[in-house]
Amino acid sequence: MRHPIFLAALAGCAMTLSGCMGNNSDAEVARAMKSVNAVDETNLTDIMLTVADPNEAVTYFTRLSNDHPDRIDAKRGLAKSLVRAQKPVQAVKVWQEVLTMPGATNDDRVSLAEAQIRSNDWSGAKATLNTVPPTHETYDRYRLEAMVADSDKQWKKADSFYETAAGLTTKPAGIYNNWGFSKLSRGDAAGAEKLFKEALTYDPTRFTTKNNLVLARASQGKYDLPVIDMTQTERAQLLYTAGLAAVKRGDVNIGKTLLQDAIDTNPQYFAEADRALKALDQGSSSALKG
Repeated sequence: MRHPIFLAALAGCAMTLSGCMGNNSDAEVARAMKSVNAVDETNLTDIMLTVADPNEAVTYFTRLSNDHPDRIDAKRGLAKSLVRAQKPVQAVKVWQEVLTMPGATNDDRVSLAEAQIRSNDWSGAKATLNTVPPTHETYDRYRLEAMVADSDKQWKKADSFYETAAGLTTKPAGIYNNWGFSKLSRGDAAGAEKLFKEALTYDPTRFTTKNNLVLARASQGKYDLPVIDMTQTERAQLLYTAGLAAVKRGDVNIGKTLLQDAIDTNPQYFAEADRALKALDQGSSSALKG
């Protein structure tokens, strides 16, 4: 996936080099072209790791690592691309290979732990993180430490790790959202509400956090929507969430009202809310309570 403009610029660069070095040796021209090709590969690698189709990136880095088995950057690119392609089990194997190569770092160990978590190998992730020295204080390390502590229901450790991770990034919306969800899952709805609100101060467009905030409030019997930025479609979806939460708590009449509001608010036909309301009207609230 090479950008035409970039390749055209490279071609022009190559022609200029060739013209300027007309009287020099072929070796000098070859060295110049090698330098240009290195720039080309760096650009392509960056594209593959960010905006390229994940499966295309896997193919690219597989070929690159096969052609250059001693290049750790190629292996890293393959492992990262496998994670992006939703193939964490394969990514774990590649990260393990990376750790056997000269130049492996603690960041590589953290990346292995993340791939292990994505493949549901929590004990493996915990063991990997235990090999990372305490002096390696990064956002990703503490984010993963918090998740592992959560999985072990070590709440105090989880809270400490979440707090540390939040202090190590300029964009903590995601970590506050995860921390809030952790609080919600352990029954601390009020604590979760506070953290979801905090997350939205950093990223007011994050719908997942908005939805989680409504769930946290509904868990406390607060069914009115919070005062946050939302589109009309988002408002309808949040009313739907609150309505279902009310039904699950036994507040069926409130739930029906909220579901009707969701239907009336949505600019398009809201099939899910309509089906839920009809089920309630037919006396099937037990099915919605799950």
